[in-house]
Amino acid sequence: MNNQELIEWLLRGDVSIQYQVYRDLLDAERPDLRMRIATEGWGARFLSKRNTNGHWGKRFYEPKWTSTHYTLLDLRNLEISPDHPLIRETIDRILKEEKSPDGGIHPISMENKSDVCVNGMFLNYASYFRADQEQLKSIIDFLLAEQMDDGGFNCMSNRSGAIHSSMHSTLSVLEGLTEYELNGYYYRMHEIDEVRRAAIEFLLLHRLYLSDQTGKIINPDFIKLTYPCRWRYDILRALDYFRHADVLWDERMGPAVEVLWKKRNKNMTWNTQAKHPGQVHFDMEESGKPSRWNTLRALRVLKHFKIMEGELVEDLAIQN
Repeated sequence: MNNQELIEWLLRGDVSIQYQVYRDLLDAERPDLRMRIATEGWGARFLSKRNTNGHWGKRFYEPKWTSTHYTLLDLRNLEISPDHPLIRETIDRILKEEKSPDGGIHPISMENKSDVCVNGMFLNYASYFRADQEQLKSIIDFLLAEQMDDGGFNCMSNRSGAIHSSMHSTLSVLEGLTEYELNGYYYRMHEIDEVRRAAIEFLLLHRLYLSDQTGKIINPDFIKLTYPCRWRYDILRALDYFRHADVLWDERMGPAVEVLWKKRNKNMTWNTQAKHPGQVHFDMEESGKPSRWNTLRALRVLKHFKIMEGELVEDLAIQN
């Protein structure tokens, strides 16, 4: 496919894909498409699974991936209107019913301790759907208290004495803190800016997927392109975060970009390489096939950082 054919292929996808293609690749705002996400395609299908008690699945976090938590994360990533009344009603209910004594959401242990990763994801979609700042303050307090000495986060830090940050948890928290900032919240914002800088440096220190001690791949799953990502880390999710957060190009992103190029198909698309096992409402795409989600996300990362095929990492540092 040439560039025009690739865009046409993307625009034959779900309305949520269409909306983001126009915005991120064609620099055109299409609010009419955004409003349709709730009434057709994937957005309508997710909304139709909502129970009469305001939840999806059995409860807030069960089962994966049909729970309220992961369905709201899916809806946020579709870029459905942040003013949707049923979604905001559910988030208000979660904030009233799922708070832990430590201020976080959804205590999951005998000690009623909250999970850092879950709270990072919750902050992401709760901020996107414009939850009340007063209700989010305790979640901010909880997350900031859990930052580790190496700058990142680990979901086991408050439960089993983890001493090194997790790429999974760090990215989930970064996404949440960034969405909080982008939506105009201001509580503890000066501290959040410092926390974000340190957490971003933690990811860059590992060149997005390599051990800072040995230079070897930390986890082979980090270079698999999955979607939806759920709580799991991978290089495309990280690069797309840097784009969304408007993080300046850093040469340490280069190795991940090179891996991304190598995964492109001959027809200029990227596949969904794997899926995370668990119950789903429905499959948006098939594993092993060209993915509009991954193609869109890869293209907007490359566009944002002005990366052309074949450029060397050192050239990118000069250009950006």
